Amino acid sequence: MTNSLFIVLEGIDGSGTTTQAVMLRDRLLADQQAAILTSEPSEGPVGNMIRQGMKGRIQFSSNSTSFDQQMAYLFAADRYDHLHNEVDGVLKLIEQGTHVISTRYFFSSYAYHATDDATLSLVKRLNENFPNPDLVIYLKNTVECSIVRMKNRAHKDAYENAHKLTLVGENYDQIFSEYRSPLLILDAGQSPEAIHNEIYTYLTNLL
Repeated sequence: MTNSLFIVLEGIDGSGTTTQAVMLRDRLLADQQAAILTSEPSEGPVGNMIRQGMKGRIQFSSNSTSFDQQMAYLFAADRYDHLHNEVDGVLKLIEQGTHVISTRYFFSSYAYHATDDATLSLVKRLNENFPNPDLVIYLKNTVECSIVRMKNRAHKDAYENAHKLTLVGENYDQIFSEYRSPLLILDAGQSPEAIHNEIYTYLTNLL
């Protein structure tokens, strides 16, 4: 592998995106490839505000539709900083020859914040200028499996419930049925090792 890539993993909460991101990073490093993990919300100033809001430490609107709209704006602001900041922005790292592996990108805003035609239009406007990643890996998981995987989490955020995850899963399916850039869809119910091997084989062939 020679070209530095921006790789995004997506899926409903509990799909195993973080596990696969870590495994892929470690595999790339073992193969003498520069690679770094990141996520959205990011560790930047807006990203930290989002994290606190998702935990209920910062109070946003209690109305679910207004909350989703507020999150759409905040995630777009965080996303711009995540890509363009001069300290550890995704685009800067790519230019420096580092593979960037992110759990979540603008697809998550479509999945989590678009609840009707009005909010879908808002999300489209806010994210229309962000570039597509070089590869999207969608870990397709059942809501039942995700709920079981998340049951021991010490803190659950505002979106980690069966009703919301069902809607999110439907949105993801719609998004990726129309997506035409490099995309790998995998069954998240497989073993982590099996999923990792499929990802790495696909990535090797892509390059």
